[in-house]
Amino acid sequence: MHVVVLGATGNVGTALVRSLVAEPQVTAITGFARRAPEHTSPGVTWVTGDVRDHDLAGLFAGADAVVHLAWRIQPSRRRDVTRETDVGGTGRVLEAVAAAGVPVLVHASSLAAYGPHPGDPTLRVDEGWPTVGISTSFYSREKVAAERLLDVFERRHPEVRLVRLRPALIFQRSAAQEIRRYFLGPFWPSALVRPGRIPVAPLPPALRFQAVHADDVAEAYRLVLLDADARGAYNVATEPVLTPRRIARVLGGPRGVPVPVPARALRLLAKATWLGRAQPTPPGWLDLAMDSPLLSTDRIRGLGWAPVHDGPEVLLELLEGLRDRAGGDTPPLHPDAGGPWRTGEVRSGVGGGA
Repeated sequence: MHVVVLGATGNVGTALVRSLVAEPQVTAITGFARRAPEHTSPGVTWVTGDVRDHDLAGLFAGADAVVHLAWRIQPSRRRDVTRETDVGGTGRVLEAVAAAGVPVLVHASSLAAYGPHPGDPTLRVDEGWPTVGISTSFYSREKVAAERLLDVFERRHPEVRLVRLRPALIFQRSAAQEIRRYFLGPFWPSALVRPGRIPVAPLPPALRFQAVHADDVAEAYRLVLLDADARGAYNVATEPVLTPRRIARVLGGPRGVPVPVPARALRLLAKATWLGRAQPTPPGWLDLAMDSPLLSTDRIRGLGWAPVHDGPEVLLELLEGLRDRAGGDTPPLHPDAGGPWRTGEVRSGVGGGA
């Protein structure tokens, strides 16, 4: 099997390439990214380009499957740029898959495509939950727009086995600096992140979310690629759910205590620091965290998926990576991707550059 992975150098892409390299049924991998890594991997051919203007049909020629992971969260202050990649780029990928006659397409959708949670914090939604998004989140709106393109493509091209993965928050140690750069910004004090030693966690009491390790997500991608009967959407998340109490235990150890803070107050703080260019995350991300539903994973587990890492473990790995300024060996994950002393992030306007 020859698999083309778009966005192969990011958080999920690196984990997926690792997984596919070890899979005997995968005989060739083409990794596509705007910037190729300096290292080489056995069985991986790297191609540089952008989904907005590359000859994707030529890239896909002869491929048995395409995995579309290429997405932009930054520059968050340039919605035209993110939408051109996230929605326009997805449209170009779909056109090229049809033109090249690729039989399998796996698309990286997200928890963010779903509408608000059903109210009961104990309920998990399945893949039939409406994909109407959270209106105040640009990321959510773009995931929904991509889902609508997939709907049309699915009707027009039933010969293509189309799979959509909708994962929860995805973390791994080597992505710590990318996550810090995209969501926390250049002024984040990494030296103060001391998991197990932060006794107080100021959090909204209603906060509930799921996390999943990048390697476990990669395993879900591997399973749907190899299972000829896998079609449609699959939720990917782990248990237990991260609640204020569990987050406080990760931050402060057994003595960690959650301190209730109104979500509205945190949103006002997020908005003020966003407008003041102190950090790159618009307040819609907090709305996404507060309003998104919890996910049922029965369908992906039916394919044999069994996560190795639980939710608190995944969060702890991320926090330790933030503390240690950990990164990876691809351009997006490199610890110095934001420039020396993070100066590139500041010059870009904190959220104004990729």
